[in-house]
Amino acid sequence: MNNAVYNFPVPENEPVLNYFKNSTERMDLQKELENQSSNPVDVPLIIGGKEIRTGDTEKITMPHNHSHELGQYHKAGEKEVKMAVEAAIKAGKEWGNLTWTIRASILLKAAELIGAKYRQVMNASTMLGQSKNIYQSEIDAVCETIDFLKYNVSFAGKIYEQQPKSAFNQLNRMEFRALEGFVFAVSPFNFTSIASNLNMAPVMMGNTTIWKPASSSILSNYYLMKIFMEAGVPEGVINFVPGKGSIIGNNVMSSSDLAGLHFTGSNNTFNNLWAQVSNNMPNYKSYPRLVGETGGKNFIFVHSSASVHEVAVNALKGAFEYQGQKCSAASRMYVPKSLWGEIKEILVDLTNDIRVGDVTDSNNFMNAVIDNNAFNTITGYIDYAKNSPDAKIITGGEYDNSQGYFIRPTIIETVDHHFKTMEEEIFGPVLTVFVYEDNELEKALDLCDSTSPYGLTGSVFAQDRIAASLICEKLRYAAGNFYINDKPTGAIVGLQPFGGSRGSGTNDKAGGEFNLVRWVSPRTIKETFVPATDYKYPYMNE
Repeated sequence: MNNAVYNFPVPENEPVLNYFKNSTERMDLQKELENQSSNPVDVPLIIGGKEIRTGDTEKITMPHNHSHELGQYHKAGEKEVKMAVEAAIKAGKEWGNLTWTIRASILLKAAELIGAKYRQVMNASTMLGQSKNIYQSEIDAVCETIDFLKYNVSFAGKIYEQQPKSAFNQLNRMEFRALEGFVFAVSPFNFTSIASNLNMAPVMMGNTTIWKPASSSILSNYYLMKIFMEAGVPEGVINFVPGKGSIIGNNVMSSSDLAGLHFTGSNNTFNNLWAQVSNNMPNYKSYPRLVGETGGKNFIFVHSSASVHEVAVNALKGAFEYQGQKCSAASRMYVPKSLWGEIKEILVDLTNDIRVGDVTDSNNFMNAVIDNNAFNTITGYIDYAKNSPDAKIITGGEYDNSQGYFIRPTIIETVDHHFKTMEEEIFGPVLTVFVYEDNELEKALDLCDSTSPYGLTGSVFAQDRIAASLICEKLRYAAGNFYINDKPTGAIVGLQPFGGSRGSGTNDKAGGEFNLVRWVSPRTIKETFVPATDYKYPYMNE
């Protein structure tokens, strides 16, 4: 038996490879893109470590070339969901009792497999299935996924070493138990790394999961599942269950063994799941942990002392990287009248220079939005602005879904601070600008703080550092991740733990140890060496 007390050091973040033309990584990626494009896969459910094919299938296609099929996936029915629940409960009895360093070693092996052996598998599947360019895929599907795995091991060690003080005639200790039951992990389409972390954060702390992946990210998520299994995740610890949300959700949420929900997605879905938990409370063995990151209507606030070029470049990157399909993407911007003319000119010129197209063309900064529903939703907002007297499109506004779901980066200028595209989440490449009078700074800040129901990310641009600090304080509840002189996207695991409050979720900060605390149920154990032998207080024997 190894009785060593082991602590894993804080890791270095995974380096982002450059993918220059003719580099080894670029050539390897090209081969894998060709391989996955020409070899369709048949994706099964994986329950209790076993592949299950139901025959109820759905096509996997490329968003940027929706006639090209990458394969098909099998969808779960009620029977398979019940099988997954049973498998998760069964596996949990052993997994939660393992020495935590064994769980840690499995996560670290998964990180190494992704970083070396399967780097281009993860990149190519994310590029083709989710329409991310090389850079966006590398920082997400590879680097951030690895960072989550490695940092969570280090965070777990810090949690386990927190022990209470002992006193005379007693020994006190804290046991960090896994939750009693299983965790329901519901992952989004836009970040492969989030799909990984929604499962592996609870798994690191001894829990088992039922994983409902987004239907539009099945390919990369399937490869993740295969990597987890190769790394040593035992049968039933993670159960991969794609399918219709209502069928899976209704059956999972009604189980008496539901111990937690780890969610990233829309407000409506999270609210519905929360309501289901409330309605089912009498049936649960314990109060489920509800951890969710939902929507955002993220802002850039520009002070009159800001650098116009810095504002323009970062507004473009914050709004249009990955087609604006980041929960942190910049969607509304407040600009003083004195700077808007210069910022507008630079921003329009830069935006017009953006190329939109297939992910295999490295000159394309933007690619396709995820599917036809997203395309219709986003273009609906653009058309609304085109037809409104309170707004004008200053660049973009064009779209075409004949081959792929392509939308030009679009900037709207509005005179109505409550204009529809200033308030509602669009989740696409649309940025709306409201110009405020320089002498109405406080009013503009109040508008920024109160316009949106969300509170995820935001940024301020100001060369006046005192002004930046005051604005940061004024908007303290408007964003859970706040940036000074930077775009409001790109949080890095271990450096900027991520999450927001208000309508943006429970703010449990993925990428920090606070999130892992949610997946344990502490037990305090007190041992008395010499028990009492008399019930009377000392002074009663005088």
